[in-house]
Amino acid sequence: MHRTALFLSLAVCTAALAAPQLPRHATLDLHTARQLADASLAHCSAALTVLDRGGNLLLSLRADGVGPHNSLASQRKAFTALSTKTPTRLFAERARSNPEAANLNSLPELLLLGGGVPLFADAELVGALGIAGAGGAAQDESCALQAAEQLGLNTSL
Repeated sequence: MHRTALFLSLAVCTAALAAPQLPRHATLDLHTARQLADASLAHCSAALTVLDRGGNLLLSLRADGVGPHNSLASQRKAFTALSTKTPTRLFAERARSNPEAANLNSLPELLLLGGGVPLFADAELVGALGIAGAGGAAQDESCALQAAEQLGLNTSL
């Protein structure tokens, strides 16, 4: 009986050691992506893309009358914001002022133009929103910022 209890105790301890405690991360879901889309389209007529924390496409929409090229632009803005954890307008300004970053605009995945914002829940990156076609980079960024704010998401740390 004593051996059985000891064996079971060791088995439980071994099983606990075998399964690592991996970090859990918040991420955007489709429901939140739809809310971001609705909030964005309430503030502007544009194309928009929402990515989750891993860069996976959750949602891509283009409002009526917005040029089709803006769909790709919104996706690249969202990816740029996500991968740099920086709003694209600010990232573009930093790249322009740093000669060592001059070639960043040659990477096809990046778009150094305002309208992409990373999305943080508290201090944790959860995804990104890209807006294009609202009438210029400043309008794209304003639309993205307003949509994120409406949902209570931060766009910077």
